This record gives sequence, C-alpha cells and structure tokens, in this order.
Amino acid sequence: MNNNVVIEELNTLLRGTFMGIRSLEHYIQKVDDSDLKKTFQSMQQDQKLNAGILAERIQNLGGVPADDEGVSGSMHSFMHKMMLDDNREEILEDALNGFEQYGIQYSEKLVRGDLDPESMKVAEDIINTSRRHADELKRLLH
Repeated sequence: MNNNVVIEELNTLLRGTFMGIRSLEHYIQKVDDSDLKKTFQSMQQDQKLNAGILAERIQNLGGVPADDEGVSGSMHSFMHKMMLDDNREEILEDALNGFEQYGIQYSEKLVRGDLDPESMKVAEDIINTSRRHADELKRLLH
C-alpha cells in the first residue's frame, strides 16, 4: 500500500470536510429558527472533530494535512453562498443533498480499495457521520 496515495485520498476527504464546515456556516448564517441553527452548529462541530481526526491520521502516515477546502472547494463555497436561498425547506434540502452527494457517495467512491485498514476505519467513521446528519435532515424535512 502506497502511503502517498493514502495521504492524498485522506487529504481529499479532509478538503471535502472543510467544504462541509463552510457550507454549514452558510446555513447557520441564513436560518432564523434557533433550533435549526443549533442542529447545524452541532453538525458543524462533528465535522470539525472529523477534520482533526483526519489531520492526525495524515500526520501519522508522514503527510501534511490540508488546511482548507482547496481552490476548487473555495470557488464552490463562494458560489454556494451566493446561490443559497433563505427558505427553510430549501436550506434543508441543500444540506441534505450536500451530505448525500459529497459526504456519502463521493467519499465512498474516493476511498474504495485504496486505504490501509486503519485509514479505512477513519474514513468509514467520517462517512457514517454524514449518514447520521443526512438522516437527521430527512427527519426535519418530513
């Protein structure tokens, strides 16, 4: 197993986690409902914890962890903030879509078969956090 490949994939997952943190910040700024704001803040704290876990794993493999979402993530974040609606349902749907598309589906494809067992466990835990968040958002939508 090539550590450089593992480090790069974990860094890609880390950059995606930073994108999630930034997106959640957008939602927190947009919503007026204090309960929903607290839900997004809790999700953001989970994402920040995951970023720390990923960074530590990358360092333990001898790599340097990413410290932001990268150039393409930064561009995506800017567009996301500009296009985000004020409507509660739209915000919930946008957040759900983000967790399902990026936090789960893209992340699962990214790490499939290329990680050592310990890194895979870290990645699976992070993807499971996204699953929990997606389930919570689905409950709020219905």
